[in-house]
Amino acid sequence: MITYIQNLPANMVGFKASNEVTESDFEEDVMPKVKELVTKTDELNYMLILDTSVKNFTAGAWFKDAVMGVKHLTKWNRAAIVSDEHGVKMFTDVFSVLMPGEFKAFEHKDQQEAIDWVSGQN
Repeated sequence: MITYIQNLPANMVGFKASNEVTESDFEEDVMPKVKELVTKTDELNYMLILDTSVKNFTAGAWFKDAVMGVKHLTKWNRAAIVSDEHGVKMFTDVFSVLMPGEFKAFEHKDQQEAIDWVSGQN
């Protein structure tokens, strides 16, 4: 399940993933909010808090995530992944080399720092 995080700075979107994450989570929750932000700001500042293992993302969820990434390829500005899993940090570091924009991993204890970094308020 993915839930939208309320009360973030207006130039970013944030989501929390918990339990199993499915294709419909991306279609119904993530993609509309991302499209709304890109339409409003012409860039994508994005935060995903992982309160579940990436192993709990279904194949459809990974596919929709990839579609979203490609669809807004030139709009990515900053993206933070918040997780205490070491593999997520390594993946994020590699991904940041392949994608436009900046991608950075944060631990859960540094969630406010992630928000400040994504929104440019650091």
